[in-house]
Parts: sequence; structure tokens; C-alpha cells
Amino acid sequence: MTSTVQRAEDITVRACGITDVGRVRKNNEDKLLIAHLSSVAKTAPPAQAVAFEASYPVLLAVSDGMGGAAAGEVASALVVEALRRAMSTARGNWDEATIRAVERANREVWQASQQPGRHGMGATLTAICVHGTEAHVAEVGDSRAYLIRNGQILQITHDQSFVQALIDAGMIQPEEAERHPMRSMLLQAMGLDPEVKASVARLDLRRGDRLLLCSDGLSNKLSAEEMLTAIEQAPSIEAACQRLVALANGLGGEDNITAIVAEVHGDGLTPPRRGEKVDQTLHTITEFEPPRKI
Repeated sequence: MTSTVQRAEDITVRACGITDVGRVRKNNEDKLLIAHLSSVAKTAPPAQAVAFEASYPVLLAVSDGMGGAAAGEVASALVVEALRRAMSTARGNWDEATIRAVERANREVWQASQQPGRHGMGATLTAICVHGTEAHVAEVGDSRAYLIRNGQILQITHDQSFVQALIDAGMIQPEEAERHPMRSMLLQAMGLDPEVKASVARLDLRRGDRLLLCSDGLSNKLSAEEMLTAIEQAPSIEAACQRLVALANGLGGEDNITAIVAEVHGDGLTPPRRGEKVDQTLHTITEFEPPRKI
């Protein structure tokens, strides 16, 4: 085993998650997961903070479902549970294990979507698996993950959406995306096809890092800086989650809203280094490439 794992007993992950139906929709198609992938797997209860030792992987995941009737709820639940099972049995190279786990979860959802009444069922997936001094970040769709370090916030996932592809191509400006009629169109999602191309990155953690995972019910309502302010001013991660959901509901709450806030501490982690940029600690493993014609 590497020194990363040997030091993991000195690292603690504390996390809390909340999912809310919002003020308009009748069903909540979002799902979240906070799980300790030990030999006796443990999951966190809703809206309650839990602390896990990082000698075993700690899995954080958010999924936003889509599909007719209750299919979206089914899809998001399947995504997080299938990913938990796949990551629980992962071994060896964690970069590769994360990719394989997402692919396995995708195939399970796709197979379920072949059942009557579930055609077109799918879901986003944003997941972070903390293991020792590293976090492995996986993205399919447009739910997001952010890193908060040294009082700054940085989005560490890249939306796999039509409007993001337009922004990347220089065809529209970011502020135009908020009003674009196709802003909800995804370029891929879990379960829509038998194969999926996850974006995966590895983050070298620093002592005191905080992680935010959320569905677009939050990120479509609050800017990154507004989310940072809410988290920084909250007395606890439980209060931070509650504040984020309340703010999104206060701005309309047209969509389901989900947020996970986690923080990592312990002597096994290196303190933030002066002058070190986040991109020096975030390593791309695989990237999603949108179709050439959009």
C-alpha cells in the first residue's frame, strides 16, 4: 500500500447532506449518499453530520433523476446505490476503480430502463470518494462539485450540458446560459445508453478542505460566491446545508435542491501551502468530449 493509505487513520471526513423537494415540484427526483465503505458499510442519516475515518473510502454522491412518472426517482436511487456497491468492492488503482465503478453503475441503470414504463429514464451523477489524502471526483451530467480552500471556492467539475458546450466553443457568454431555452439539455446522463464516458479527476487534499456537491436546483439559483458566503458564515456544516437549501427556496425553489457539505481534517493531511494553486493539486484522469456538432 502507498503512504497515502498508511496515513489515512489520521484523517477524518465530516459530512452532512440535505435534499429538498423545493416549492414547485411534487416529487423529489434528487438522491444523495454519504457512506463509509468499510467492511461494515455505514451511511449517514439525512440532515445529520457524521464523521468517518478515511482509512476506508468515504463516498459522497448526488444524483438528479429524469424520466416520466416516477422514473426519475427510480433512476437517481439506482445510480447512488449501484455506485456504492461498485465502489465497495473496488481495489488497486483508485483512478481506474472510479471509472469502472461509474461504468458499472451506468449499465445497471440502463438495464433497468429497458423495463416497461421506464424508457428514457436517466440521472446525473457527481461523486467524490475520499481515500486517505486523495479525493477521486467523478462527473456525468450537470450536478456539480466545488472545493473550498483558503477562503476561495472553485468548481472542480465541468457541466456536460448543451449550454456549457456553447460556452466552451465561444458561441455564448456564461451569463447568457442562465436564460438559454436549452439550458437543461444534457449531453450525457447515467442510464441513457449502455456506455458512458465519465469525467474523472484526482484531488490532493489539504487540511481543512471543504467539499460541496449539489444538484442544479442549487447551482442554478446561487452563484459560487453566494454558496461560499453561506458556508463560511454558517456555524456548522449542518447549518450550511440548511442555509443553502433555504436560499434556493427563497429564490423560487422551482427544482429539487440537494447539497452535501464535507470537511476533511487530521494530522495525516498537509496544511495548505503558500502560493499553491488548486490546479496544482487537481489532476485530470479522463475528460468528457462533447459531440463535434452541437
